[in-house]
Amino acid sequence: MSTQVRVVCRPAVAPGFALAGLQADPLGPTESLEALFAGFARRPEVGVVLLQEEIYDGLPEEVRGRLDRSAHPFVVPFPGPAWEALAPAEERVIELLRRAIGYRVRLR
Repeated sequence: MSTQVRVVCRPAVAPGFALAGLQADPLGPTESLEALFAGFARRPEVGVVLLQEEIYDGLPEEVRGRLDRSAHPFVVPFPGPAWEALAPAEERVIELLRRAIGYRVRLR
């Protein structure tokens, strides 16, 4: 029997894990994590569950403690994506040039 890695994450993140070949279980803001983990506990082939940190951080302390002590499945929180605004294209080019030649260039 092979051990499975499952991913519990927000719906926006799930397609990325599917592209990587991992089974993702999207969890909406109103869905229960308890029922999902009860199902994992009954399945011996599920050995590791990657849990998006945003979901993990929102759990009550007692639930996080149970997950931290769980040996089957082993739960590993992971950070979600950081949606940051990108710098303008000119700033990115200047930074690339600075790294390539070792000092900052001024473009006019």
